[in-house]
Amino acid sequence: MHESVSTNDSLLSKGMLAVTAAQFLSAFGDNALLFATLALLKAEFYPDWSQPILQMVFVGAYILFAPFVGQVADSFAKGRVMMFANGLKLLGALSICVGLNPFIGYTLVGIGAAAYSPAKYGILGELTTGDKLVKANGLMESSTIAAILLGSVAGGVLADWHVLAALGICALVYAGAVVANLMIPKLPAARPGLSWRFAPMTQSFFHACKTLWLNGETRFSLVGTSLFWGAGVTLRFLLVLWVPVALGITDNATPTYLNAMVAVGIVVGAGVAAKLVTLESVARCMPAGILIGVVVTLFSLQHALIPAYGLLVLIGMLGGFFVVPLNALLQERGKRSVGAGNAIAVQNLGENAAMLIMLGLYSLAVKAGAPVVGVGVGFGVLFALAIAALWLWQRRR
Repeated sequence: MHESVSTNDSLLSKGMLAVTAAQFLSAFGDNALLFATLALLKAEFYPDWSQPILQMVFVGAYILFAPFVGQVADSFAKGRVMMFANGLKLLGALSICVGLNPFIGYTLVGIGAAAYSPAKYGILGELTTGDKLVKANGLMESSTIAAILLGSVAGGVLADWHVLAALGICALVYAGAVVANLMIPKLPAARPGLSWRFAPMTQSFFHACKTLWLNGETRFSLVGTSLFWGAGVTLRFLLVLWVPVALGITDNATPTYLNAMVAVGIVVGAGVAAKLVTLESVARCMPAGILIGVVVTLFSLQHALIPAYGLLVLIGMLGGFFVVPLNALLQERGKRSVGAGNAIAVQNLGENAAMLIMLGLYSLAVKAGAPVVGVGVGFGVLFALAIAALWLWQRRR
């Protein structure tokens, strides 16, 4: 018998608290592991251009498994899917600890993350609904960003102390996430009984892609979130190379502190969005998206630490205000049409394709010897223009 959980429960219900705790630990592990593994690459003298490749194998797993993970999330209790996915992340972290090629280990973490994402967002629509869904997304994003804040800093600081110890702590955090997943109430599967044959699964996924991309509202959300997260992950790697060039600092911790400032800002921006934006007024978030590109351009020209901190907090605030309403819109409309799990899987395909393209271009620019400050300026200008074009297109539609 399934434990009943009302969709009108408080955001402090047992289900929401368990999901939030599991998400915090899982995201903490993701971010600490990234910076610990980057320190490992640095210690083992991998070339600078290989750093984005680490993230590319991660997002490649999202793209490869996109046709299947949405159905997995909708065919089983989402809390249990989250537990299995965190188990894969734990296995990947342990494999890096014991000396397996870091790109292989990080690919395992990427597979776990690909399975985890549709379940963690899809379960929100089963625990709450309507305008509460925007607030639930704000809570989820706040938990995620707090984990990014602490995990990024922990990964860099621990790696400066001892790289292997940092990797081991990441594995322990993933183990904690698995335990937290056990506390999530077991909800009924959203869409049980679907075919597990390869052809019907892929056909179902691409039908979901077609349905969401042909709908004006969900297409708007998919394009906006894909641009945002593609830019966000590129900025993270840009900081790793920008810090020694612009600030003359060569440790592992400073880039993580700067990434943490973005996280602080996103927590604030997500909270403001939850109060000021509803599903009917999503377009309010678009000016914030344009300003992200403008502020990234200004940031790239900095040569002092304090202004850099302030501008990154502002980038985060604008980012939180921009992306939270778009996520809620996609979940609400996707739940009605193709199922929440499939909607998030389609979103993951778009976001990770954008990440792969942007990281690939960034890696090529670094390998070609382009100045990192120039790359940052160009990146900010192009992002602002892309969001402005998206906003104009939406208004005309």
